[in-house]
Amino acid sequence: MDNWSAEEHPRVLVVGAAVFGRTSGTGITLSNLFAGWPRQRLAQLYAEDREPDTDVCQRFLRLDPRSAPVEYHLFRWRARTTRGTSSGARNRSAVGGARNGSAVGGAGVEPGPLRARMRAELRAFVDLSPLRVPAGTRRWLREQRPQVVYATLGSIRQMRLAVLAARECGVPLVPHFMDDWPTTLYTDRQTLGVARPVLLAGVREVVRHSSYGLGISEPMAREYQRRYGLPFAAFGNCVDPADFADRPGPARPAGAVLDLVYVGGLHLDRWRSLRRVGEALGRLAADGLRARLTVHAPPQDLDRYGERLGLPGVRLGRSLASDEVAAVLRRADVLVHVESFAEEHRHYTRYSLSTKIPQYLAAGRPVLGFGPAELASMAHLGAAGAGAVVGVDDPDRLAREVARLCADPALRERLGRQGLAFAVRHHRADQVAARFAETLARAARRPVGPAPESRRDPAGARAGLG
Repeated sequence: MDNWSAEEHPRVLVVGAAVFGRTSGTGITLSNLFAGWPRQRLAQLYAEDREPDTDVCQRFLRLDPRSAPVEYHLFRWRARTTRGTSSGARNRSAVGGARNGSAVGGAGVEPGPLRARMRAELRAFVDLSPLRVPAGTRRWLREQRPQVVYATLGSIRQMRLAVLAARECGVPLVPHFMDDWPTTLYTDRQTLGVARPVLLAGVREVVRHSSYGLGISEPMAREYQRRYGLPFAAFGNCVDPADFADRPGPARPAGAVLDLVYVGGLHLDRWRSLRRVGEALGRLAADGLRARLTVHAPPQDLDRYGERLGLPGVRLGRSLASDEVAAVLRRADVLVHVESFAEEHRHYTRYSLSTKIPQYLAAGRPVLGFGPAELASMAHLGAAGAGAVVGVDDPDRLAREVARLCADPALRERLGRQGLAFAVRHHRADQVAARFAETLARAARRPVGPAPESRRDPAGARAGLG
């Protein structure tokens, strides 16, 4: 039995900040990709302060927050000074570095430019700080006897941890890139310019220990294979067959109040693009269009950005649990996906594919995409034939596309049917998980490092191989 499982499901050690679960995009993606994996062949070393879900994986170890002593003591100091508590305060230090450094984050009002710069400097400083993995943790890693280490990365510290795990176990590393952070992280000379070259050196180490790479989208996989000289495959979120619509729901007749629905985060300036959609609805209401935009976002995002969406045509819905999302999506008339047009954000998200896009398509509803046309997410919606994509920040064009979708029930039904068919072909969890297992099995057998004959251009050098 063990030999059979090894052929189709290698023993995998998952390393990263995010834990298996249904409360974050990364956690959801992990849970869906590894669904059905033999539990005795899966283990996870994680960093965030969250209890893991055990429906997919049952062997876990949380990295001791004291492994990152600078962040650990910084958090303890902050907790005492901001809440007046002592060492009994719960430690939420994520040991995650740049993308998960909760010790330097915080909810509430969006920071001004100076405060944002100070936070960015502090995150970089924390990310550069030492990581000390205890002997007991190293022993636990070896005891899992993995055939491959799978890692989501996203920071200097997470790269160090992933490479350490691969070395400790003597097996190949498979990095999964969810955003193009190797190109964008620490480019503003944080920590007097020290953090950026350290990050690039970390990417080189990751590639040197890797046998295969994964990207969140097909454009990312193609670009990263060219850039880093490793074979890459595309894997993003996938959808449980039970969450697929049986068929596109009946379109609401013309003249009824239509509900445009957005589910997701408001960070990365997505709230600005949503506000544009709300403003378009306000203009169209003067011409008799009866429609509203309902926004479901995480509680911290509603607290921080909710007031900025205070428009007559926008309703702030409640935050949704993961098991509520599919039903909410199926009840919508039009689903809305947005990205920011700001230069710094469009570079970061250009190869990204949001966790919710496969869920949108599986709901069988038409989708309004509003964001830069070159982004992988907008191209994916276009390839699915699932809706209208407005790829420029043009209020008039946005209003025309919204009006067109809202005025034509037959068009909405056709687009929803096309999106659903695309999701069945590309995003069914059982089919995607089978391909994922095959890819990790190949990675476990392949030698590490880029192909000797690979030639990388200066863009690859800037992103970590120069």
